[in-house]
Parts: sequence; C-alpha cells; structure tokens
Amino acid sequence: MKNLKRKLENISIENFLKGLILYSVLVFLIIFLVFPLGTLFVRAFQRPDGSPAGFEQFARYFTNPAMLQSVGNTFFVAVVSTLVSVGLAFLFSYSLSRKNIRFKNFFRYIGMVPIFAPTMLLGIALIYLFGNKGILTAAGLGIPLYGKVGIIIAESIYCFPVATTILMVAFSGADNRLYEAADSMGTSAWRKMITITIPNVKYGLISALFVSFTYSFTDFGAPSVVGGNYNVLATDVYKQVVGQQNFNMGAVVGIVLLFPAVLSFAVDRITSSKQNASISSKAVPYVIKPHKTSDRLAAGFCWLITVAMLLFFGVALFASLIKLWPYNLTLTLKNYDLTRVAAGAGTAAFRNSVLIALAAAAVGTVACFLTAYMTERIQKFPKTRKLTYFLGITPLAIPGTVVGLSYILFFNASWFGIPFTSYALQSPFYALYGTIWIVIFADIIHFFSVPFTTAVTSLKRLDKEFETVSESMGVPFYHTLGRVIIPLCLPAIIEMFVYYFVNALVTVSAVVFIYSARVPLAAVAIVNLEGAGDTAPAAAMCMLLLFINLGVRLIYEAIRRHQEKKGQRP
Repeated sequence: MKNLKRKLENISIENFLKGLILYSVLVFLIIFLVFPLGTLFVRAFQRPDGSPAGFEQFARYFTNPAMLQSVGNTFFVAVVSTLVSVGLAFLFSYSLSRKNIRFKNFFRYIGMVPIFAPTMLLGIALIYLFGNKGILTAAGLGIPLYGKVGIIIAESIYCFPVATTILMVAFSGADNRLYEAADSMGTSAWRKMITITIPNVKYGLISALFVSFTYSFTDFGAPSVVGGNYNVLATDVYKQVVGQQNFNMGAVVGIVLLFPAVLSFAVDRITSSKQNASISSKAVPYVIKPHKTSDRLAAGFCWLITVAMLLFFGVALFASLIKLWPYNLTLTLKNYDLTRVAAGAGTAAFRNSVLIALAAAAVGTVACFLTAYMTERIQKFPKTRKLTYFLGITPLAIPGTVVGLSYILFFNASWFGIPFTSYALQSPFYALYGTIWIVIFADIIHFFSVPFTTAVTSLKRLDKEFETVSESMGVPFYHTLGRVIIPLCLPAIIEMFVYYFVNALVTVSAVVFIYSARVPLAAVAIVNLEGAGDTAPAAAMCMLLLFINLGVRLIYEAIRRHQEKKGQRP
C-alpha cells in the first residue's frame, strides 16, 4: 500500500513537472513571439495618437508612388536572385551528387562559406571589384553596381549555399532502379534528366526556390551596402522607423514584408512533407557511372563556382589589409585594431556580439530542445503540445526585420494594454529594452525554428519505449532525459548550438532596430562604418566574424568526425 501511494505521488509530481516545463516554454513563446507580433498588427491599424485607422495607412502606403515602387523593386530583385542562385545551386548540387569528380568536399565547403559571413561582406567585396574604383572596373569590366544589379549579385551569392543544402538532400533520395530501367531502354541523358531527375527532386527544387525567395526578399544587409537609391522593403522599414520615427507606417511595411515570407513558409512545409513521403525504404542509392565529357564539364563548373567564391572573399580579405583603396595599397593590420574602429566602440561591439551569440546559442539550444522534447516525447496535455509545436515552427516565416520592429513596438510600448485606445501604461517588460537581453531574446526567436525542427527530427529517431519503460519502473522522466535522451541526441544538440551561434553572430536585420548605444553590436557597426566610408575597417570586422564562425564550424566538424569514428569502432 505504501509503495502504491509513493508511486502515485511520484506520478503526480512528474505530471506537475511536465506541465510546468511545457507551460513555461509556451509562456516564453507567447511573450517573446505572439505579443510582439500582436503589437505590430495593432500598430499597423492605429494612428500615431492611438486611435483606430482601419486600412487607412495601408491605403496611404499603396497609393504612394515611391513606396509602391519599393514593393516592385523588392519582388524584382527577389525573383531574379532566386532564379540565379537556385539555377547555379542545381547545377552545383547535381555535379557533386551525380558526377564522378575529385575534390567534392573542398567544393562543398567553399560553396558554404557565404553562410558564415555577414551579408554586408558580399556588398563590400562587390564594391572593391565593381565599384567606381574597383579592380574589375579598372580593367574595363565595370557594371552598374549600385542598385538592382549589385543587390541581385549579393543576394544570389547569399542564397546559393542555402539552395545547395536543400538540393543536396533532394538529390540524395534518388532511386537507382529508375536509372537502370532507363539505361536498359537506351534513354538519353537529357531525357533521363527531364523524366527522372527533375521529377524526383521537384519538391526540393520548389522548397529551394521559396526559401531563397524569402531570404532575398527580406534581407537588409546587402541592400544597405550596394542598394544606393534603389529602395526595397527592408530598407523602407529602416527609413520609416529609424529615419522618420514613423512606427505605425513601419508596422505597415513590416506586415507587407511578412506576407510573402508566410506564403513561402507554407509552401516549404507542404513540399518538405511531400518530399519525405516520397522517399521509399526500398529505394536503391544512386550509383555514379563515369562519363568523361560530362564529368569534365561538371568539374569545370564546380571550379568556376569555387574560384568565384574565393575571389569574392579574397578581395574582401585584401580590402581589410590595405591602408586606403585605391591610393595607398600598403598592407597593414591597423584595420583589425578594434580600439580604432567605430569611434573606439569597436572592441565593445565585437565583444558584445560574441557574448550575445554564445548566450543565444546556450539559452536557445536549451529552449528548443526542451520544447521539442515536451511536444514530441510527452503524451500529456495534447492540445497544449500542438499549440507549442505550432509556435515553435512559426518563426521560420517571420523575417528578422519584422522581429526587430515588433520588439521595438512591444518592449518600448507606452500604451500597452487596451488596443485602439490611448490608455497609458508602461510595458511590464520595458526593463529589457536597451539591454543585451532583448537582443539575445530576439536572436533566440528569430532562429528558433531550425534548431527546434532539428531536435524534433532527432527525437523522432529514438525508440518511444524509453519513457514507457522508465515510467513502468518508477524512474522519473528527468532521469531518463538526462541519462538516455540527451546523450543519444548530443550530435543534434551540438549542431543546434553551432547553428544558433553562427547566425546570431552575423545577423543584422533584427538587431539593427533594437541595439542601443549602451550595447553596440559588430554587425550594426559594420553597416555604420560602410555608410561613413570606412570600408576597410568594415571589411576587417566582417572578416573577424567570418573567421570566428569558420573556426566554430571546423571544431564542430572535428567533433562530428570523431563521434562517427568512435561509433564505427567494434
């Protein structure tokens, strides 16, 4: 009887702890995701005095020729850069996965480098190549860089590794039996491409198109460097909020910026589920057959992409090591002296960015893994789990610019409380405004979805009997979590941490709205330096961020390979 009573007490305590963790995660997402977005929507339908405006501000926005033109500009550069980046990524991924070429790992790693750099670095490299005093411009290969051409080139490079990653996964799911049947019937290579290869990767291709479109549609870094007078929505938001202090119109632009991202998110979710469903356990892995002509063409294309990447980042490195382009090309390390950068705030900005990236990675990884564990492995509270899961994947559809703007409106609200009224009450979360923590929370929410889905995928691979057996033996779930689940998911947890750190270190779109003079940030300092004409120090700070991210990624790769070798040992 005593054992039964003790067991019932343990069960009730466990249920209480499970509910506490689950509802804590849900409250966290509501406070730092739902409330800011809700505030953004409310402000879009309000006048500056707090009175309801209906669709008045939307009408004003879409009847303003300059603002309406920025919508068309944004769609134009997003569509063109998406087609360019996905087209190149398709050929690159096809060459790496389907052709017999050497140095595949080298090509893949170089192709991924833009992920680890601030997008401003791409703009700076373009200035040194194609600017008025650029290297290629001096050689007679100049282009009209400032405006749509520069943005399209920068965004194409920025989206290329993302599209490549998606397409590499799509190509890995090929069934070699289809190709064997086609070969037995004498089908030409071109016909196999049209009838087998493209249909097999169509969902990955659609996903790559929409993800790349979202990235280029919402990016702030590249347009701020090479956009010139060519306005896009991301820079429009910045001008409305920072330049004119028109928060209500900024909210309108934020919502306009949100709709294409939500559409892309929905399409990506649908295509991802269809792609997973189309992969059969009976599929035979694709077998690469040598073909000299196509293999040489594929190798040549991969070398072309690799040399272009090395050229861009080599020029950026060169830009960071010279005194004054193009008048004094003496090599120097003074640009890397952060005490001389941004009026002496360079060291603080760099230190803050690293600390914020570490904190966001640590807190975000814990939050994502707990959210995934509570929604995937716990059977209690089904409705709450579904709501939490939905909120967990929602940030994938929210551009960083919208996150930053919504945080300004919510955490700095003086009207917090009743919508469409002038009821004045300071936000209870105002203490976070202007501190390092608001930037940390913005980064956590902005990049929440990918680590969350990574954790969910890792947990799905584990046997669900772990918790059942533990419960039958009276072992608390947190013991099972700490001793079994976390060790088995450790590779995924490390990957989540690296993803958070790399992205939080170089992001600018969200933090450009919420940083303060007390908390300078490296990414924002780069934008300000470039705008002030201090391109060499801006390039140096970009390279420092790139080197840190590459170092972190190399450490992760070393750990992963060590774990793989350890797992292969008898």
